[in-house]
Amino acid sequence: MHCRKLIGVNVLAIALLALHSAQAFDDSKYPNLKGQWRSVAVPTGLSSGSLQYDPHKPAGRAQQAPLTPECQAIFEANMAEQVLGGQAGDPTYRCLPSGMPRVMSANLEVVVLPETTYISSITGAGTFHRWIYTDGRDFPADTADNPQFNGYSIGRWIDENGDGRYDALIVETR
Repeated sequence: MHCRKLIGVNVLAIALLALHSAQAFDDSKYPNLKGQWRSVAVPTGLSSGSLQYDPHKPAGRAQQAPLTPECQAIFEANMAEQVLGGQAGDPTYRCLPSGMPRVMSANLEVVVLPETTYISSITGAGTFHRWIYTDGRDFPADTADNPQFNGYSIGRWIDENGDGRYDALIVETR
């Protein structure tokens, strides 16, 4: 009988310790992203006019986005076709979702949790969802097994000024 009471006391103590150590998500170290995020349209004269890598630079080649040589060649070919009136580089022309990075130019809703940051469009046209995994995982060995228009994104929060709050989310999308 004494042994049963001791087991019961131990089980109760373990349960209370587990409840005490369980904590809610501490959002005080993450930036406050509440509110509606809207893109700023920057006219370029091309069909993809509102999407720019750096809104402080002129459109087109002057953007100087850090592209791989393969992507730079695709970009140059698309620009040349658009100058001639074509639709190169615009997947929506063929009724396909926009894909990365164009989907990031929509009105957005952002939800930040420690293991994942969720980004969704909040407009009625072309709804999309993007998950940025911030739990320390690496990219899958072969993302071709799981193709997505918005890619597979892994990120990490950075405290740039050492004040204990995250200032930047660094994201790589493949």
